[in-house]
Amino acid sequence: MTPYELIRRLATPFLPVLYSQSHRDLGRLLRTTPATSPSILDVGGRTSPYTIGLKARVTVLDVPREGRVRTNLNLGMTDGIADRLRRRRSNIEQLVIDDMTRTTIPDHSFDGIAAVETIEHVVDDQAFVRQAERLLKPGGWFYLTTPNGDYVLNEPPNRNPDHVRHYTRDELISLLKERFPEVEVVYGVRTGRARYRGLRSISPRRPLQALSTGFSNLINRYESRDVETEPRRTAHLFACARKQS
Repeated sequence: MTPYELIRRLATPFLPVLYSQSHRDLGRLLRTTPATSPSILDVGGRTSPYTIGLKARVTVLDVPREGRVRTNLNLGMTDGIADRLRRRRSNIEQLVIDDMTRTTIPDHSFDGIAAVETIEHVVDDQAFVRQAERLLKPGGWFYLTTPNGDYVLNEPPNRNPDHVRHYTRDELISLLKERFPEVEVVYGVRTGRARYRGLRSISPRRPLQALSTGFSNLINRYESRDVETEPRRTAHLFACARKQS
């Protein structure tokens, strides 16, 4: 583990709950994977915080940073981000700058695929899911999160111009079941003041804000317990689909 990875892991309780819950879910899924050295595709990973420290060989795939919207929102992969990932991460096996919906990565390449807060940016979501199923080995898993469209609407004043859609739980289940026989989708991360304050940046240049942000995320972790069946006042959908063995 590199110094960067160690710092990020120690800081996990003070980061947004989405980070810790996704990391925990991926670790649990890896423990169900029979491969001794499992391979994961991290789609839209960019800085890839969700796979830090996982005992797996990680391939990060992301689209290039092109256009004003992606630049303004700090989305997509750049050469600088790719270089930092290679230096900071010990389990990154490969970096691929590509479009998941058209990638030519060979069939059955991965034991698992993670797409955290990614599919809402994809125009052709059916192709995205179809490619995920193609790239997975038999029995492999597809883990993804996305904004909870049962409660979080992509409308002004909080509209994200790069989001194509926000899925309801039923819509996401229906999309995944087109390609996967086993699908589970739950709600997660309580919304409210603590969550919003926890999304602020943590910087040593602003120690008081950093303390407030970290403390807010600790509160939000407590608030977010046992909300898997609550469509109201939850920020995200957490989904897992398995390919037939």
